[in-house]
Amino acid sequence: MRVVVLGAGYAGLTLARRLESRLPESVDLVVVDESDRHLVQHELHRVVRRPTVEDAITVPLRDVLDRATIRTARVDDVDRDARRVHLDDGDPLDYDYAAVCLGAETAFYDLPGVREHGLPLKRLDHAHRIREAFLDACEVDGRAVVGGAGLSGVQVAGELAALAEERDADVDVTVLERLDSVAPAFPEAFQSAVRDALESAGVVVRTNARVTGATADAVELDGRTVPYDAFVWTGGIRGPDAMESDRPVVRGDLRLDDHTFAVGDVARVVDADGEAVPASAAAAIREARTVATNLDRLVRWELDGRATDEFPPKLDPFRFDAPGWIASVGDDAVATVGPKVFTGGPARAMKATVGAGHLSSVGAISRAADLVAEELG
Repeated sequence: MRVVVLGAGYAGLTLARRLESRLPESVDLVVVDESDRHLVQHELHRVVRRPTVEDAITVPLRDVLDRATIRTARVDDVDRDARRVHLDDGDPLDYDYAAVCLGAETAFYDLPGVREHGLPLKRLDHAHRIREAFLDACEVDGRAVVGGAGLSGVQVAGELAALAEERDADVDVTVLERLDSVAPAFPEAFQSAVRDALESAGVVVRTNARVTGATADAVELDGRTVPYDAFVWTGGIRGPDAMESDRPVVRGDLRLDDHTFAVGDVARVVDADGEAVPASAAAAIREARTVATNLDRLVRWELDGRATDEFPPKLDPFRFDAPGWIASVGDDAVATVGPKVFTGGPARAMKATVGAGHLSSVGAISRAADLVAEELG
């Protein structure tokens, strides 16, 4: 029997490590990712200002996976009817059970010029390109525009403002959000504190600002333009190409079908209580834990020969209960724990703990210590 995990981000790596310790030794466990390294993506914005952070937030998969076979390849298609994964190396991979953990890609919504001129922030090379473009803007005391004020947009805007200050450059950093608040998917107290932190950092915040397109030197809004020297686009997400850009809806058991699960940002999750689950690292990790239990249960049911004369086992439902939310804004941070909002030193410590906690949970202890030093140093 073969179980495949497609993607080694938060969901995929958490799931794979749990399956390594749970599945019977006779089961072939395969992990597929286009990179041979796991990326702590919620710290990716830090690389824009501090490229040395890259070492702390990337972990070779072979260092943290013991039993799984690792395939370094891009997933081109998942044929769920045939239970076959098509990879860009030309060698297809058949499966008995699969978990699709491919994450999400940046959505450009066919806005004219935005894909061509807007720099996304999903991978390390994106962070390096943003840094180069912004440093060029610093040379001319220019302008930087960030499209989208979700957590990624908020955090990269904060890094750009801090980098300008470090360079003693007079660069205007503006963040645009089409809705009426920054961090619009999060609680109101968090939204308000994040906006205050951005403005304290010198970031100009424009809400109710709908981007309609972009040229080589300006972002177009309804009826007006915002000139830029560096343009970052974090305005939304879509499904990966292997899923035809779709993010299918999955409900409490997180299954696309009887043999295929979708975990993390690759899907739009509605939990067992009927609540929409936000696309986030916290959700992906928690979903992976539930799927690990359910996959192990299904595999053992089938290996024991009970699949021919018994109903499938009951699967655990997924319920999402976030303890709080956190974002960095340059050298500041905003965190919520229940109804309480924290900023400054306590929030920065929480932010460092979150990243270090994830690295520790996947066995990268030394990198966890390095990340704390980078965050709090």
